[in-house]
Amino acid sequence: MTEKIQLGRLKKRSEFLYVRDGRYRAIGGVVIQMRENPENDEQIRVGFTATKKVGNAVIRNRAKRRLKACAQSKLPELGLIGHDYVFIARNNTATRKFEALQEDVKKALITLSKPLPPS
Repeated sequence: MTEKIQLGRLKKRSEFLYVRDGRYRAIGGVVIQMRENPENDEQIRVGFTATKKVGNAVIRNRAKRRLKACAQSKLPELGLIGHDYVFIARNNTATRKFEALQEDVKKALITLSKPLPPS
């Protein structure tokens, strides 16, 4: 039986700003930022945000709820332990078909989990 990975939460602004300086991938209805966290090596932490450009409070909350559902289903299998993720809603996150949004999240997480080529 596979062990269920527990997702932690990013809550402080400083945690979001730390992740901002890492890697990111924008696909369809979502932007995902990722950065390794040397202080946290046993779990995946995740945060969600939506700017006022996305819409009013009702639309922003709907977009974040949809991103949370995608993260709970995809991060345990595709996320890297010891990394922090920030999911950022885009203008079409609240209205995009849920299957398409999940596919966007899956593609972004697969891309982010690949190691960077040497420069």
